[in-house]
Formats: sequence, C-alpha cells, structure tokens
Amino acid sequence: MADLLTIMTAVQAPISATGAFWGELDPLLWFGLKFLQVLGFVLVLALLVAALVLADRKIWAAVHMRRGPNVVGAFGLLQTIADALKFFFKEIVVPAGSDKFLFILAPVLTLVMAFLAWAVIPVAPGWVISDINIGVLYVLAISSLGVYGIIIGGWASNSKYPFMGALRSAAQMVSYEVSIGFIILTVIFLAGSMNLTDIVNQQSGGLFNWNMFRLNPVGEYGLWNLLLFPVMFYMGVLFFISALAESNRPPFDLPEAESELVAGYQVEYSSTPFLMYFFGEYVNIMLLCSMMTILFLGGWHAPVEFGFQIFPPFFWFFLKTSFLFFLFAMVKAIVPRYRYDQLMRLGWKVFLPTSLLAVVFVSTFVVFLSDKI
Repeated sequence: MADLLTIMTAVQAPISATGAFWGELDPLLWFGLKFLQVLGFVLVLALLVAALVLADRKIWAAVHMRRGPNVVGAFGLLQTIADALKFFFKEIVVPAGSDKFLFILAPVLTLVMAFLAWAVIPVAPGWVISDINIGVLYVLAISSLGVYGIIIGGWASNSKYPFMGALRSAAQMVSYEVSIGFIILTVIFLAGSMNLTDIVNQQSGGLFNWNMFRLNPVGEYGLWNLLLFPVMFYMGVLFFISALAESNRPPFDLPEAESELVAGYQVEYSSTPFLMYFFGEYVNIMLLCSMMTILFLGGWHAPVEFGFQIFPPFFWFFLKTSFLFFLFAMVKAIVPRYRYDQLMRLGWKVFLPTSLLAVVFVSTFVVFLSDKI
C-alpha cells in the first residue's frame, strides 16, 4: 500500500488538453464536476455489466444449442436486473465462526478496486477521468490489490473450501501478473510512454499500425516492422490468455472449480456480498478487454482511416472491447478446464520465458533501429 501511495503522490496534474480547464475551476466546483463525471462513469459501467452478463449467458446457450434466458422481458433482456433484485432481497448469511468484519469487507474491497482501475482508461480522445503519465503503472498497481479481496474473503469464511480457493486465486493471479507486466513492457518500449492516451495515439493510421498487426512498410521502422509483427502478435495472444487467468475465467477458473471446491472462495457468500464479487469480476473482465484494446488494437482508432469518420471514436473502442468479451465468452463455452499443475506450468515455463525474450528483442529493436530507419 505504501508503494501505491508513493506512486499516487508522484502524479501531478493531468497532462491532457483539458488539464488547464480543470486547473482554472473553483475547488468546490471542480469537486462537484469530477463527482458527476465519476458517477456517470460508474452508472455506465453498471449498465454495461448487466448487458455483458446477459450476452455471456446467451453466447453460452447458443454454443449449447439452447435458448438461454428468455422469460423476464422481451428476449430475456431484463433477466440480469431480475437476478440482481433477487440477490438484494435475500438474507446476508454470515458463518458463525467467521471474522464478520473481514467477511463483509472482502467483497467491498474487490468491487472498489475493480472500479478504481477505470479512472485512467481513455475510451475516446479526452474521455478519461484522469489522464496521468503513469496510467499503465496505476492499472497494474490497482489490479494487484484486487487479489486481497479474494484472499481475505477465503480466510475470513473459516472454511476449508473458500480458503483453498483463495490460495489458488492468489497463486494464479500473482503468477500471470508477472507475464502481463513483461508483455506490457514491450508496448511501452514501442510507444515511449506509460500514458495510455499516448499509447493509443501511437497506433493511429489504420490496422497495420496497431501493435498487434505491425505490418506498415512506411511506418516508423519501415520494413523492419515485418520482423516486429510476429513478436507483437504473439504478445497480444499471450496477453489475452493471461487475462483469462488473471480474471479467473474458464479454462482457468480453478479458484472456484465446482467439481473440486464447490464454489471456491464464494462458498459462504450470499445476497449482496456475493453480488459484489460477481459484479467486480465482470468489471475486471471489461477492464482487461479495454486494456488489450488500448495496448494492442489501436484503442478508439478505426481499422481504416478513410470512410469510417462517420462513426465516433468511442464506437470503435466499444466495438473492439465487445469483440474481446465475445472471445472470453466463447472460450468459457468450448474450452475444458485446465488442471492446476498445467496452469502453473503454462505460466512459469512458457509465458514468463517467452515474454522476457520478447522484452529483450523489442528493447534491442527500438534502441538500435529507431534512429537508422
């Protein structure tokens, strides 16, 4: 936590073009406008989570050749809202032998950390709560704190299955965060910045300027981009798979494997606390999809510069993020669960060495070729 406070105190005023505007406002008015901005962002995220949960269930049903939710509202569109209301009106059951304060604190911590990370995510030019210079570092720091909510919840439940699920989750998330850090380093080297807006702007110019599809023969590195393309494409694939593990999604849902741990760290939770865990999980999934959009898929930039100006920038950001979530849902529906030893072996013996080699390759590429092309 001390490291996080040090990071936050190092951040000065936002560097966006709107920074001067915010600096000229009366402090009370500034606080009011920022509060409304944050509130609007949270409400939009809540509505998106409701839509994505329904989409997740519909996609899963389609793969299984069944209808899925179709009772509440037209085509089942209100099913997620009905489920949320059902959870709200259920009784909050706290196990007799649990640490009651930590038991309630854990899901709140998970949900708050999931929302805090969105403070630096730019969805369009100027559409960001705080455009800080170290946005990537901020997201990594906040995301790493989210695992504490799961660990505390598993320990406070005073039950063996939640505790085992929490231990699995901690080991899994820490293992894959290392690889994610190295993968993001390759993007930072190419962009020359840890500001998320700068990383998106560096990928302007069409599909072949995006970090995952670097094939532009007249770009910054010219024909050398052909050497960079396979490495960055592989980094994009690794980021997607690591995001599945980081969010405890199938096939890496070992912390809540029903056949082994009943429901993992969520076994003793019901009503609103369970809903907080569930909500935080989907907010975190949206965050990871958005980060991949920003780091590898050009953010809000269209795949073709000409002819697509009629669509606003946030449309492209939303479209790419939704497509990535669709891939998340498809993986959940069609890929069987890994064993725990397979999961750890994949992270430490495959992803970590290859991502480290990619960091060496990209850093060497940038240092020795950027001034020669």
